Amino acid sequence: MVADIKKSMRFDRVQDSFMWLYKAGVALPVFNVTEPCLPLLLNEKSSLFKLFLSDIGLLTTIYGKTVKLRILNQESDLNKGAIYENAVAQELNTHGFPLYYYNSKKMGELDFVVEYRRNVLPIEVKSGKDYERHSALSQVMSTEEYHINEALIFTNHNVKHNHPFCYMPIYMIMFLKQDEPEFADISVNKFKF
Repeated sequence: MVADIKKSMRFDRVQDSFMWLYKAGVALPVFNVTEPCLPLLLNEKSSLFKLFLSDIGLLTTIYGKTVKLRILNQESDLNKGAIYENAVAQELNTHGFPLYYYNSKKMGELDFVVEYRRNVLPIEVKSGKDYERHSALSQVMSTEEYHINEALIFTNHNVKHNHPFCYMPIYMIMFLKQDEPEFADISVNKFKF
């Protein structure tokens, strides 16, 4: 959060630094939306965002050698939540999804919110055993005005569907891709005058 950098500093003074990280391909901005409703771009709050590193290797290097060794040794007590979220941000970005998240004092935070198949699709990332506990997601899903009928939760566990929640192993994020836009032929030759 920009406010945490320095209490007296304004966003316009540090904006260029954030933009440089994004334009250089070092960081991926994930913008907050005020409501998880279509189109997400219209609900974007551009002054509130999260930055993810564009490479998991950079992230684990920042964490240090101990964390890398614990990952390689497959230690189960390591909290991999930030690593998993970063991996999901990378994959979504690679597949052309504009990155958004939703955060509300009333409902809580959704890790990612994307437009998928003409609908809003909330995505949660869970690295622990309590992956079926997601109070913010449940509240958003039960809010009728949002018209959200499906949510994906990426976990360490197998595929499980408990409508409207679909649980998938974390590696399956690679299969979530943007639909190709439908093409409408409006060529002049098609019409007879």
